[in-house]
Amino acid sequence: MELVNENKILEEEKISKLLLKFSVPCVMGLLISAFYNIVDQIFIGNSTLGYLGNAATGVSFPVICIANAFAWCVGDGAASYLSICAGRKDTDSAHKSVGTGITVTLLISIVLMFICEIAAVPLMSLFGASNQTLDLAVTYFRIVAAFFPFYLLLNVMNSMIRADGSPAFAMKAMVMGAVINIILDPIFIFLLKWGIAGAAWATAIGQVVSFAICAVYFLKPKSFKLEKSSFIPNLSILSKMINLGAATFITQISIVAVTLVSNMTLARYGALSKYGPDIPISVFSIQTKVYTIVLNIVTGIVLGGQPIFGYNYGAKRMDRVKEAYKIVLRATLITGITATIIFQLWPKAVVGIFGSGNELYQEFAVKTFRIYLSLMTVTCLVKMTAVFFQSIGKSKYAVMASVIRDIVCFTPLAIILPAVLEGAEVGIGINGILYAAPISDLVAIVVILVLTISFFRTLNKQVAEEEREEMVI
Repeated sequence: MELVNENKILEEEKISKLLLKFSVPCVMGLLISAFYNIVDQIFIGNSTLGYLGNAATGVSFPVICIANAFAWCVGDGAASYLSICAGRKDTDSAHKSVGTGITVTLLISIVLMFICEIAAVPLMSLFGASNQTLDLAVTYFRIVAAFFPFYLLLNVMNSMIRADGSPAFAMKAMVMGAVINIILDPIFIFLLKWGIAGAAWATAIGQVVSFAICAVYFLKPKSFKLEKSSFIPNLSILSKMINLGAATFITQISIVAVTLVSNMTLARYGALSKYGPDIPISVFSIQTKVYTIVLNIVTGIVLGGQPIFGYNYGAKRMDRVKEAYKIVLRATLITGITATIIFQLWPKAVVGIFGSGNELYQEFAVKTFRIYLSLMTVTCLVKMTAVFFQSIGKSKYAVMASVIRDIVCFTPLAIILPAVLEGAEVGIGINGILYAAPISDLVAIVVILVLTISFFRTLNKQVAEEEREEMVI
């Protein structure tokens, strides 16, 4: 079994052309994936459920992120490993990594499905559901959780398909599921009057469709051939995949930690403010979805570069690694700056997409977007850096980049700042969580610069040594 020569384009084709070919479908695929929840919120927010319905779907989001953490850890780890194997011409490890990833994900998803079905009520309460939103949240979450095996395998397979050099196919699979979701949402919510359960069923059915399309791809992939033995978990390869995917896992868990701390803080200090507990949580659920859209654009850009980074790093073509990095960096900066301008100038227009609210709702929404997302560009750079290091197998750097903003900085600040402000003046503690984000971004950018400069200095020395060895030979 040999790797298909199509992978040679990763070593020979013009970098800008390759990135355009790989990144555009990746961006579209990830945006469509994000739209699953966003479409639900748009329809729910414009239904009779209003912002309470959005708050209900918002509290289920962190648990879904936990499930995704396992799937993307395996999927992104397998994708990075697959690209590096291609560069090294290691055909045997390639197909074993894919089969191992699929089997392990299936087992994990089944376990998570049962846990979530049994513990739905305490989980939704833990993540911020109020008396008004608990029943809605549990109804939505139980339906979505029942389809975790399809959803998690879909995400893992999608990552592998992109790494196999078929980002357009991965995008089409996500598009079909999203189209099904968009069609079914208004039918289930408004026509059949299923309410929040209708939104959940539309999402689940869309995911099953995307999964089925992805599964078909593995009948004839490009750079590996699956056998029955491929699906027997290889612990050595699994260990390497998890090591490479650790940054993704930590990033997803960081989102959960941020959401958990945010919801608890918002509920506590929101109740002490003029906004009450439900308005802040509803606004933050919208902010999180919009924030996810921007990060998915950046993630799509750098994931498009993943096979390029991984293959050329494995093939020791460091010049191409550096060139690809520079292009991805420019695209990330443009995305972050553009998003920041939109959030600063037109926050009401963005929030209005998800339904209307009273004056207090609008006031808190504007304040959230203008303060909390003020340094969105830095957040984008943090995400880009973590995925880049993951793509070339620098797991320690990737993990450091992943934890610095959300775990090390934001989580403690989101607890401390509201308490300090509330102690100074009753009713303003809620503002503390808004300022925790830009402060965390400022600390994170310093760490990211240190990691990046350190890596490229080492890379330059490595390139210089290889050039000297070639001259001697």
